[in-house]
Amino acid sequence: MSAETAPEQPREGGLRKVARVVLLDPHDRILLLHGHEPDDPADDWWFTPGGGVEGAETRAEAALRELAEETGITEVDLGPVLWRRRCSFPFAGRRWDQDEWYYLARTTQTATAATGLTELERRSVVGARWWTCQELTRAHETVYPTRLAELLRTLLDEGPPAGPVTLDTEIV
Repeated sequence: MSAETAPEQPREGGLRKVARVVLLDPHDRILLLHGHEPDDPADDWWFTPGGGVEGAETRAEAALRELAEETGITEVDLGPVLWRRRCSFPFAGRRWDQDEWYYLARTTQTATAATGLTELERRSVVGARWWTCQELTRAHETVYPTRLAELLRTLLDEGPPAGPVTLDTEIV
């Protein structure tokens, strides 16, 4: 999984605070970024846009900033926090321990342009793609969070949960 931003971010309880975006277009497709280990393009995965909270910004502000930096998409309706997840994974020579909040967002803007990537992101993010829930369910690629296809199907069938759902901790 990609760390998405500079190595040192504000931490709470030893965890990097992260905001992610479950971005849906008018056809209920989800936007995922394609990333890989900086020195090993074969070690790749798909993930939602997002990254670390900077300074005094809120997680919602971080979600919108990261979305703009990583995709160029700024015309969004940011909704509620859908899910919360803790994860730990190796990336770019170190271990990342994160507390991630996933915000629902909708947009009609589907063209992407990753114009605000950090140096690490430029070495590890290689594109973006809109996925239907059916494509995601059939995918053989690695996707984070690992239950994203199931979570997206529930979201599309039932709507957002009444409050954030805590997902299982993922340790890679």
